[in-house]
Amino acid sequence: MDSRPVGLFDSGVGGLTVLHECLVTLPHEDFVYLGDHARLPYGPRPLDEVRRFAQEIGAFLEQQDVKIVVVACNTATSAALPRLQGELAVPVVGVITPEAHAAVQATRNRRIGLLATRGTVDAGRYGELVHALDAGVAFTAVACPRLVPLIESDDPYGAETEETVREYAVPLKEAGVDTVILGCTHYPLIRPVFQRVFGRDVTLVFSAEETAREVAETLARKRIENEPGREGAARFLTTGDPDAFRTMGRRFLQFPIGEVERVTVERLERAVA
Repeated sequence: MDSRPVGLFDSGVGGLTVLHECLVTLPHEDFVYLGDHARLPYGPRPLDEVRRFAQEIGAFLEQQDVKIVVVACNTATSAALPRLQGELAVPVVGVITPEAHAAVQATRNRRIGLLATRGTVDAGRYGELVHALDAGVAFTAVACPRLVPLIESDDPYGAETEETVREYAVPLKEAGVDTVILGCTHYPLIRPVFQRVFGRDVTLVFSAEETAREVAETLARKRIENEPGREGAARFLTTGDPDAFRTMGRRFLQFPIGEVERVTVERLERAVA
């Protein structure tokens, strides 16, 4: 048994959807979650810059004595996962590989679509993984820069959100996809909107559920699970405003968040100095 916590990070609160699924799947584990609010959003940033941020946070979490690092951000996974896996002494799990596997298994007509941030689409990692699993899949990726601000707005289920989703869905419908990867950890919050737009004949693949499953399998394979039957705890950190994190985070995590610790960007930078 290993009582060290599981570490997760994201540019903000979107990764809390991954934490939620981890809490459901692994209720006996402890978790440390860091949201890099001071430097969000990651999506429009150059991949080299996102890679540096991820390296800093990964090193910081390792210093917090976590037993595994979960990159609960699609853009950061695209930019930095191989680098983190090579640099950190603990296992590192991202959100892209589990989704790619699930999508290839789910598709019936071998036409898969992706909706994600600009950074995730530009990195091309999803397409590489999908084609490594099935070279014959037709893959269509669409960048959705307007979705995250709408999901974080006061009215995430408003008419503008649905209209925007319908606009981004057009190329995927024209391509005849039967499976859509929702490649941003914010997107599960508006799952009903996506399902209405695409209909029940299209399978939606989310990172949260698939990633939680991979985390559980990794802990079991490495034999570093916590003691079963105990009640786990979660610790929350942000580089931004703790009060803002607490308010927005409650929406994504779906239960109240207590104390939130502030970590300065300078402290993260020192982690790799």
